[in-house]
Amino acid sequence: MLDDRPILIDSHCHLDFPEFAADRAAVIARAQAAGVKLMVTISTKLTEIKSIIDIAEAHENIVCSVGIHPHEAGRQPATNAAQLAELAAHPKVVGIGETGLDYFYENSPRDAQKRNFQCHIEAARETGLPLIVHARDADTDIADMLEAEMAKGAYSGLIHCFTAGAELAERALDMGFYISISGIATFKNAADLRAVIKTIPLDRLLVETDAPFLAPVPYRGKRNEPSFVVHTATQLAEIKDISLNQLAQVTSRNFLRLFSKAPRLDVGLNVGIDMDSDMDSDKAASS
Repeated sequence: MLDDRPILIDSHCHLDFPEFAADRAAVIARAQAAGVKLMVTISTKLTEIKSIIDIAEAHENIVCSVGIHPHEAGRQPATNAAQLAELAAHPKVVGIGETGLDYFYENSPRDAQKRNFQCHIEAARETGLPLIVHARDADTDIADMLEAEMAKGAYSGLIHCFTAGAELAERALDMGFYISISGIATFKNAADLRAVIKTIPLDRLLVETDAPFLAPVPYRGKRNEPSFVVHTATQLAEIKDISLNQLAQVTSRNFLRLFSKAPRLDVGLNVGIDMDSDMDSDKAASS
């Protein structure tokens, strides 16, 4: 019997976190059973990069990133673009980050966050790997820094776990960035976010869990895990008025376009929808 489950990619999770220490193998198995073809386990601390790479090396369907989260910018030893690029040469490393700015919690001073962000951008440009950006309550500063650095030389990237407003989405899209959506899109109080998602072109969307955080409905409040990405994908398909299979194929294709170092997968590139027409409709809706 053919397996007709949608093929999904969880573009952002944290499988090295202690919440998964007791049952990581079972979590990974459940993701595979749910049709999650690939998972990116994301670095937040360079001091723990070995354990992150070890997880990726142990599983054919897991890749990883290298970077320092903005929360850790003032706590971790300072890094630079050269160190990040050296670590990124590992075959399992497919992205730089997560990095960015977080003015909501401010667990690290803003100047330390900005220095950290700057060297990650430089490393993304140097390596050609996409920049994975964390953005919270810092939309203008993030967009300004990304645009200023883009003027110095092109690089690629995405805004992960997007929760910002239309301005950051528009400025990021204008730079060629992608937008990754988490389980927050399923929350009852996320109507404003869903309205922004409706305006994002299909060919720039990714889907993620950010596990173990932000479990989607119907698991809100529980530990998140990569298998739950199907619930977020279902919500995105509803927002974009396409089938779940089409949404899965589109987001997987987008992922492989952006994360060019990731293993190539059979994700069904003939999505059965007119991408150019959809983009025109999205632009009209946002005008």
